Order: sequence, then structure tokens, then C-alpha cells
Amino acid sequence: MPDLLCLDEFAPHSASAGALLRQRHQPLMDVLYLERGSVAFGVQEEGRMRHLLGVMEGPCWLDAAPALANQPCAVDMVAQTAVQWRAVPVEQLRGYLLQWPAEAQGLVASMAQGYCQQAALAVSRVAQDAVARCAEWLLLHAEPGDQGLRVQLAQSKRQIAAHLGIAPETLSRVLRQLRDQGLLDGLGKNLWLPQPESLRQLAKA
Repeated sequence: MPDLLCLDEFAPHSASAGALLRQRHQPLMDVLYLERGSVAFGVQEEGRMRHLLGVMEGPCWLDAAPALANQPCAVDMVAQTAVQWRAVPVEQLRGYLLQWPAEAQGLVASMAQGYCQQAALAVSRVAQDAVARCAEWLLLHAEPGDQGLRVQLAQSKRQIAAHLGIAPETLSRVLRQLRDQGLLDGLGKNLWLPQPESLRQLAKA
């Protein structure tokens, strides 16, 4: 029989609501076991959770799946309430699982990989959704001009972002992305859409 993993061996940590417990794309040196409290996970921008993908309530493991799959955490994790957790070194958790029968190890590994794929897909869909909404808005406000379709920004970027349900920073990033792809041109409040058909394909994504 494998030895039991005794969490009492690891010192408890605590934080108040709003604390960032995990940041996307950062390598994991330890795994967090949430004993008490509520943690939101999703995509954080400019210090705010802009895209909430879910909430976890203790007791539960917060990031065991990416740690066991040898991947960074795909989401940001922020305390919604006061929280308490224990941090278990990744190698120690992996060593504990190596005591399990091969079939059980395979099952855990498969579940960890599946979770990571689903989390990465959810984050990519959030980003794609922002692009699609921006593309649709540009096409909706486009008018014929001497250089093709023209969009005149009658509102501030902050107002447009609020209408689209995204952060102003996200709107700026998406507009830069569209420029880099050759789908948007112009300066200031006068924009041109050189490839409206390609923009329509993005709007349908």
C-alpha cells in the first residue's frame, strides 16, 4: 500500500480576498491545496478578472492537473474570499503518485492532460470571442469610402470596449492584432477595412 500524503506536514498559508494565487503561464514549483475559501479562475487583465471561467470552493486541489501534466497554469487564480491553503512541492506530489498502481497512474495522467487541454481551449475561446466581437462591430459600423469600407469612431475606445463587454486594454490589443494581420488601417478616429471578407470570417468565428 502507498504511504498516505499527510497535508499536515506542510505549513498553512492564508490571504485575503483579491489576492492573486496563480498567474497564467508561470511554471509551477508547488501545488496548492485549498482548505478554506473561494477562488475564481479565468483571465485577468490590468489587475481585474475580466473573463471569469469558474469558481472553486475549498477543500480542493487548485492546480494539481497542470503540475502533474508538467505544464504551467493556463488560468489566473484570484481569491474571492479569505482563503487558506497548503503548498505541496510538485516533485513530492509526483513521488507520492508513483507509489500507485500503473493503471491508477495512467488514469490520473490522462485526466490531468484532459483538464489542461480544456482549460487552454477555454482561454483561447475567450480571446477569440473578443476578436470576433470587434470584427463584427467594425463591419456593422463600416460605410463605403474612396478607399473601400471606412469606420469613423464616434465614441471613445473606452465606450466601445464597454459596449463590447471587454476591457479597453483588450480592445487596444485586438485592434493592434487586426492591423498586424492587414485587416485594419488608418489612424485616429478614421479607420479603413482593406479586407472586409477576411474580417467577416473572423466575425463568424
